[in-house]
Amino acid sequence: MTGPAAPGPVLVVVPTYEEVGNLAAVLDRLHAAVPTAHALVVDDASPDGTGELADARAAADERVHVLHRTAKAGLGPAYVAGFRWAEQHGYGVVVEMDADGSHPPERLPALLAALADADLVLGSRYVPGGEVLDWPPHRLALSRLGNLYTRWALRLPLADATGGFRAARMELVRRLPFDTVASQGYCFQVDWAWRAVRAGARVVEVPIAFSERTVGRSKMSGSIVGEALVRVTWWGILDRLADRLPGRVTRPVPARARDGRRPRVLR
Repeated sequence: MTGPAAPGPVLVVVPTYEEVGNLAAVLDRLHAAVPTAHALVVDDASPDGTGELADARAAADERVHVLHRTAKAGLGPAYVAGFRWAEQHGYGVVVEMDADGSHPPERLPALLAALADADLVLGSRYVPGGEVLDWPPHRLALSRLGNLYTRWALRLPLADATGGFRAARMELVRRLPFDTVASQGYCFQVDWAWRAVRAGARVVEVPIAFSERTVGRSKMSGSIVGEALVRVTWWGILDRLADRLPGRVTRPVPARARDGRRPRVLR
């Protein structure tokens, strides 16, 4: 990977489905925090008018762009579509951010600053300085246990591999085989963080305060949790088999970076 050179213009990819009550405020906060950033709203044919609102914002602000998809196809494919759009339009940095207001755009400058010496920066709830606000105890326990299990199963030295607020250099995105990513829900975040670490990427975790949405309903479901559990377990099995039978399994590569570096935490 290259050194700490300026990675280029920033595109924030914001997947949406029925977020008409949140999108305008999220875009306002984003541009207040980083006025030069562009936003790509990837809308999955929301029936509530989210796509139309995004179009109106794009017509009024050259920093806002819209990618319409014909059906609700999942978080992972929406992000992959956004990454491809960013690559085609010459952006040097791609950012993931939810449309529900749970990710604080005010922390985006910290994530971008950390890219000066990193390839992938995770906005982390579970490193010192990070926190989760307004979640019920069972939801917080599920998230923490999910991250602990992911860390153990994949031997992945990240505190918050499931988090969806992150920034990456486009050169890293180009290197990773996103065309083979099949994960739909938040398991997509685990999948590509693991791919990045296995590829030897420089990964940094920056603390954020994650807050529960105040408008609309969460997209989390039992099927999303089930997908993550099954996929992470299977990947972990393959990863361990690869240690014993090198060359016999196509998926796994040791989860830690080849040079032994571990991801860092920036305050």
